[in-house]
Amino acid sequence: MVSAPDTAISLVAAAGGGPLLFRQLFDADTGTFTYLLAEAPSRQGVIIDTVFEQHGRDLSLIRELGITLVASIDTHVHADHVTGSWLMHAATGCAIGVAALGRAENVTLPLQHGDRVPFGSRHLQVRSTPGHTDGCLSYVLDDQSMAFTGDALLVRGCGRCDFQQGDAHTLWSSITGQIFSLPNSCLLYPGHDYTGRTVTSVVEEKAFNARLGAGASERDFVGHMENMKLPHPHRIAEALPGNLRSGKPTTPLTTPVWAPVVRSYAGLPELTPAWVAAHRQDVTILDVRSSEELEGPDGHVAGSVAIPLPDLADRQAEIPGDRPVVVVCHSGSRSALATQQLLKAGHSEVANLRGGLRRWADEGYPLEGPELT
Repeated sequence: MVSAPDTAISLVAAAGGGPLLFRQLFDADTGTFTYLLAEAPSRQGVIIDTVFEQHGRDLSLIRELGITLVASIDTHVHADHVTGSWLMHAATGCAIGVAALGRAENVTLPLQHGDRVPFGSRHLQVRSTPGHTDGCLSYVLDDQSMAFTGDALLVRGCGRCDFQQGDAHTLWSSITGQIFSLPNSCLLYPGHDYTGRTVTSVVEEKAFNARLGAGASERDFVGHMENMKLPHPHRIAEALPGNLRSGKPTTPLTTPVWAPVVRSYAGLPELTPAWVAAHRQDVTILDVRSSEELEGPDGHVAGSVAIPLPDLADRQAEIPGDRPVVVVCHSGSRSALATQQLLKAGHSEVANLRGGLRRWADEGYPLEGPELT
């Protein structure tokens, strides 16, 4: 499971003062929405429809919020992107859930209609909503205030029915019987959107969905769906086999790693003081504070290279090129900007010291300076 964050924040506060935290994430390349829900008191959560390429972002958010991930679940076996469920399982130990009908490998939580996916004292109810694929599921929050419809129902649209066991008559029955039977006030969160629409509701789709709302009949719906003539998703040859493995790569991921760098939710590579202190001789410490601060009461790490942040662009040649660089300042704020600048300039092995010299000192690692002797 994901370990506790360095500084545990109130999850109730992060949830806006309520008992349930909800985050909607987006992959612009595939138009895919990913959803994170967590019960604040227990800090247990689930994630829905992860994207392989966004794994680092999603995991960073889970770690920063201190959420114990119970399950990574998918609404169906996708044809347009590869799920990140296997990566999330490998990182956190969470269950991998998808419809049992999908017959995917590496699934530890095969789901079917009527099942529940619990997290803390809350749960998602599983509703079978085939028609886009025969293994499509929608997930309904226990109080029916929100539902996650995958590709079955989109904002003012729905999933296509022309491949992967799709059937327009079946999708009509799924939407009208399983989704439109929810309260009118239930908010619906789709699996995709390509025009910036993020959420809808049962009452809206009943009234305004051109394919099956506003009095449309099943005959109208089927006639629409059978004449759409859409091209196949451009990543289908990669996505379907990948998702039938639950996103597990066919070969081990071999990205060179010079240190246990963790990217923050902001995308910043960071290292802990403990690792830097233990590998002090293997890295260059770059201190980007002013010269007055360097010799002031906060002190500095022995052997640091000192280049104030305003001078960094013009003095990068002074940074030794034979070792990775760990950038430091008082709290980690200015060094974060310096880290970004070095990355943009082509330095690949660079990371920010998480928490800065303040955390370094709080954890008992040595500092030097005239006022510290």
